[in-house]
Amino acid sequence: MIFRRSLLVLGAAAALALAGCGEKAATGAAQDTITFSILSTESAQNMESYWTPILADMEKQTGLKVKPFFSGSYSALIEAMRFKQTDLGWFSNQSGLEAVRRSNGEVFARTIDDSGTDGYKSVIIVPADSPIRTVADLLKCDRTLNFGMGDKKSTSGTLAPMTYVFIPAGKKPETCFKTVLSASHQANLFAVANGRLDAATNNSTAIGLNRSRGEGQAERIRVIWESDTLPEDPIVWRKDLDPAIKEKLRQFFLTYGRGEGPEADRQRANMAKISIGGFLPADDTHLLIVRKMEALETLGMAKEGGDPAKVAAAQKAYDEIQVEIDKKAAATPAAPAPAG
Repeated sequence: MIFRRSLLVLGAAAALALAGCGEKAATGAAQDTITFSILSTESAQNMESYWTPILADMEKQTGLKVKPFFSGSYSALIEAMRFKQTDLGWFSNQSGLEAVRRSNGEVFARTIDDSGTDGYKSVIIVPADSPIRTVADLLKCDRTLNFGMGDKKSTSGTLAPMTYVFIPAGKKPETCFKTVLSASHQANLFAVANGRLDAATNNSTAIGLNRSRGEGQAERIRVIWESDTLPEDPIVWRKDLDPAIKEKLRQFFLTYGRGEGPEADRQRANMAKISIGGFLPADDTHLLIVRKMEALETLGMAKEGGDPAKVAAAQKAYDEIQVEIDKKAAATPAAPAPAG
């Protein structure tokens, strides 16, 4: 869900962003200052306008100085946390999983959608007047169509469609289509609506935001496939943050937008601009569904390769994750909606 002009430009932007944080890596963050990374689901200018009032409230409640770190690259967010250039951030599920694996990250909260639906869906979209009506039409794979994917670390833009559409069909986008371009959900939505792409991955949140803002592109596309419900986005912090700072941040996220009155209404209005309805406590088990998707993708590729040993190993890994998911489901009561 990131605004990108091209992979080449993104790489340069990510490098510049990380270089800009170099002083923090060298000197260490002051205890009264934190850097919050934000997954730029749209243009950096838009995201800054949406997040500035939330970050100002974070400063006011926690007493910490909060520096934003916007990036159009999933990998840049992961690496920034890895090298202690950021302290916590709003991640997608798959990039959050990578931050946990590689960057000493830990999930402590997660978003809920302001629509009341707990989760969102990966989708594939086509122009409203397209002759493509079904996934079978899309997967004729005659290399005549131009297709848009998300960042390779995007859950809804890449992992979900690969896991549930392409791999089960034994198809690869790079051999199926005339061109395959990687861009943000916003960029892909605009490209499909304007006829520059024949189809693209996207998600229900990006389309819903476009429609609620009256921007017009959502009315010029049609959804031909949607996934099962995916978990909402995690908020991840570094495990080695000062415990006192962690507690201040935890209290901020778990109370923001709660309750009644003008102040709570204002906070909820801030979050609604990015389709967030509040935050709930979470831990690394929030990412089990993404691990399952990864395991299913690996299993599908192993079956395609035909090596019995690799298939058996992939099946075992998948089954083990499913056991973890079943245990969590059995032990977890239904999550309450946030107050107010």
